[in-house]
Amino acid sequence: MDGLDLIKTFREVAFRRSFSRAADSLGMSKATVSRYVAELETRSGVRLLNRSTRSLSLTDAGQVLLDRSAELVAMAESTLNDLQGHGAHPRGRLRMSAPNGMIGGWLSDVMAAFINLYPEVYVSLVFTNRDIDLIEEGIDIHLTGGRIDDMNLIVRRLVQYDMVVCASPAYWARRGIPQVPEDMGRHDMLSYASMPTTHLPFETDGKPHDVAVHSRMEANDAMALIELALRGVGVAYVPEPLAQSHLERGALVPVLREHMPHDHWLYAAYSQRRHNSAAMRAMLDFLEQSMGPAPKPAMPPATPVSPPACAFPRATTDTV
Repeated sequence: MDGLDLIKTFREVAFRRSFSRAADSLGMSKATVSRYVAELETRSGVRLLNRSTRSLSLTDAGQVLLDRSAELVAMAESTLNDLQGHGAHPRGRLRMSAPNGMIGGWLSDVMAAFINLYPEVYVSLVFTNRDIDLIEEGIDIHLTGGRIDDMNLIVRRLVQYDMVVCASPAYWARRGIPQVPEDMGRHDMLSYASMPTTHLPFETDGKPHDVAVHSRMEANDAMALIELALRGVGVAYVPEPLAQSHLERGALVPVLREHMPHDHWLYAAYSQRRHNSAAMRAMLDFLEQSMGPAPKPAMPPATPVSPPACAFPRATTDTV
């Protein structure tokens, strides 16, 4: 075992605050992870972690190593990626992050196709809705639908997508279908936490305006809201690609399509300080080429019907 392997193992334990979770992430046994950290402590001559049966925390020396080792690990990985990039085909490890729930939409098909096309690339995909430091956490590519203000990141637009207002056929039959955005004020909203919780953005005749709504629940994971909408709890306002499969089969019915803003983009962000490996370049190009617009789902009928006879047209595919 070399020093870099020991440091990388220690960093994984420090980030996850657990030997077991670090072992799962690294594909190692817990005993091996513990041995690596113990060896690093022996070589450095100081204790790096405070251990107990219930918790694990960094010592002062451990915090210093965690802070100062980020550049070292990033440089070493970038060098190895550059060397691998000289090969004829993309290969090696590619670490990516994306919002929770995104794998439930188009991303699963894109990732499956990429892995089949590049069998020598190992993809580590992390799902999280928190803000992350790409360099600190060793992320090569971060997918996001939110605004990116970090000047140290290079941002590539991938594809434009819409938000969608949708609910189950049973909910619309029970509560009535809104004809104009202002009708949303009498409905129970299931709100995406990245959007306003008291007002929702719409467009009428090309002019943006906000509509006051009543939110029954909000969450930072759109898939949770979609699951509740499927059960008739309320109306979801979520990224449309995440609800795509349910729209296609008619389990969720969209409304007010002509009033939805069209200023949402999916971005791929990566650090200027990480050299592009062949695998990273291949993934960025593949993501961009794999995404394209698709036909808009059909509008539901203007008036609801009783629940037993509810028969809304099936929606066609839309893409993020």
